[in-house]
Amino acid sequence: MEPRYFYHASAHWSLHERGVVRAGEEIPETFTFSSPPEFGGQEGVWTPEHMLLAAVGSCFVATFRGVARASKLEFHDIDVQVEGIIEKEDGSLRFTKVIVRPEVRIVHEADRVRTGLLLEKAERLCLITHSLSSAVVLQTRIEAQEPAPELVV
Repeated sequence: MEPRYFYHASAHWSLHERGVVRAGEEIPETFTFSSPPEFGGQEGVWTPEHMLLAAVGSCFVATFRGVARASKLEFHDIDVQVEGIIEKEDGSLRFTKVIVRPEVRIVHEADRVRTGLLLEKAERLCLITHSLSSAVVLQTRIEAQEPAPELVV
């Protein structure tokens, strides 16, 4: 039998304009959320929509890190911007497209093509993007930042 993994989260909402999310007793931090302002929620607070996009971004970064490590790719860092588009489809609102925009700073210019392939692999292997029914679009940006040569004095 294939392994199965279980994760838990809870959300609590009272009569106020926002609720609290918790990831389980082993992770004591909580954060506040609300409906988006356009749906009567409070402005300036996390929404379920933000949480979904944050899950996409964090999963993508973690997956790329693992893929890069297994491939022995040297990189300085990765930033991922995630944009979700919600539209009415089949009579209800849903995410129709999620655009993932990773920006990776690699150590060696010679790794540019390989980095692009590893970013595509990370998108395919990312558990969260793989679980979405919406279209996922990957728009990559790769910069090479070769280390400065050491000065010998």
